[in-house]
Amino acid sequence: MPELPEVETIARILRPECTGRKITSVQVLWGRTLEGISPEQFAASISGQVIRGVTRRAKYLDMELTGFHLFVHLRMSGDLQVKSPKYRPEKHDRLIFNMDDDRYLVFNDTRKFGRVWMTANPESVIGRLGPEPLDSEFTPQMLYVQLKKRHRLIKPLLLDQTFLAGLGNIYTDEALHLSKVHPLRISDTISLIEAERLHAAIRTVLQTGIEHNGASIDWVYRGGEFQNYFRVYGREGQPCSVCGALIQKITVGQRGTHFCPICQEQSYEL
Repeated sequence: MPELPEVETIARILRPECTGRKITSVQVLWGRTLEGISPEQFAASISGQVIRGVTRRAKYLDMELTGFHLFVHLRMSGDLQVKSPKYRPEKHDRLIFNMDDDRYLVFNDTRKFGRVWMTANPESVIGRLGPEPLDSEFTPQMLYVQLKKRHRLIKPLLLDQTFLAGLGNIYTDEALHLSKVHPLRISDTISLIEAERLHAAIRTVLQTGIEHNGASIDWVYRGGEFQNYFRVYGREGQPCSVCGALIQKITVGQRGTHFCPICQEQSYEL
């Protein structure tokens, strides 16, 4: 699933291509992609809307229109690309937006898990999300205080989008290794120093991921290179780049989790 760096990369690609363009019509090829609105209502409401900007909130793409926000969550296999006037619909296309320069904005989603919302009230879609990890308001002290308020395994907690927005399996594993925190640590046992280290690690792995256009680890990602810099994710049985111990993989909260048994010492209590 695309995480914050992958979604940020897509937003940066779409921004100059789409900003200022008018949507003249839309082809809804799979109605269940739409949340809370019928294909007919969606087509009627979006026709004539101008795309004022393209940003990101957590793992959501946010396209600000004249009178609405169009939120896109890519989920497992979604992708959003601008296509030339000669484009013809493909098998897994779900929505095709016709733009006033005769190009198309195409939402393609092989596994059909991606969703699209059109709303005049952004809070109805993103209101429950936690803080953005790259915003200045997200401080080490804030993280420490919030960790102390909870008694949860740190790996699932960091994946909880209401706790912190944008992290997924890849960047959580990478941040925990960089901060030397074991994925089975209980959140309220983490000290202030460890919280400061974790805060810095989260921001570092996300910023590095964005610099490398995200990670391309299977066919649904495109163009990223961060996979070439993974510390632990997907490296089970390979030596840790820090200490040489073999990377291990366990299941935490039903998610495959990679860690180094030496760098991330199991100093926790169940």
